[in-house]
Amino acid sequence: MKKLRQGSRIVSFSQKSGRAGTCAALFHLICIWEGHVVSIARTDALPVYTDMTEAELVDHARLGERGAFGAIMQRCNQPLFRVARAITSDDSEAEDVVQESYLRAFAALAKFRGDSTLLTWLTRITINEARGRLRGRKTTVALAEVEVAQKNGSLVIPFRGEHVMENPEAEFARTQIRALIENAVDELPEPFRLVFVLRDIQGYSVDEAASSLGIKPETVKTRLHRARRQLRTQLNEVFDSTVNDAFPFLGQRCERINQKVLAMLSKNDICRGI
Repeated sequence: MKKLRQGSRIVSFSQKSGRAGTCAALFHLICIWEGHVVSIARTDALPVYTDMTEAELVDHARLGERGAFGAIMQRCNQPLFRVARAITSDDSEAEDVVQESYLRAFAALAKFRGDSTLLTWLTRITINEARGRLRGRKTTVALAEVEVAQKNGSLVIPFRGEHVMENPEAEFARTQIRALIENAVDELPEPFRLVFVLRDIQGYSVDEAASSLGIKPETVKTRLHRARRQLRTQLNEVFDSTVNDAFPFLGQRCERINQKVLAMLSKNDICRGI
């Protein structure tokens, strides 16, 4: 019988037990090293990236873990796409911008110091990437040239939140309204459009938007006010031209009430025939 002494504990094993007994004894010795039970982590347990904080995701991504990168993109895809779309005004190019921005950001993840949120950092990279693509291809419109003389007011559009589709007609109408709003937003100059997307669509605070764009909070407020005024003008023109078509009662609804009334008339012998 051999004995190994560690601290106040004695671990013994029999030579007759062979290699298996030796390995078991050594494993036990490791577990009680210096009188403390060591927690042995399961090697098959995988990290739950969706439950991680932003800082934890960054740490895991710096280790090159695929799941961490995927979780970051899952959280940031929509806001970054909206920002890229606000600059490029093109869905396909906005997707390319987001993809390239991720590649640049992840390659330089070691430079992320955490002075701002990860989304704010990624937003800056996305803005720079999108503007870089447009540079030299499109002339920037001066803000003074797009001022719209109009009464004070603001446009409040409920972009956020979810709804339940009551029926196909309501969903179709909602889709049309969304298309009108998106087209109007596309017509805004880029400085106004970016601020509007960040504040009214993404829900950024004034300070968050200012940090993302590298401008003063007062500038954010001014541009948002002007963006809302211009959108109000554009949408009023659209709605004024279509107000006479409001509350349509056509198609299936019209035919349905006709059939119901005719059926009741026939039942009461008020009308006859097919």
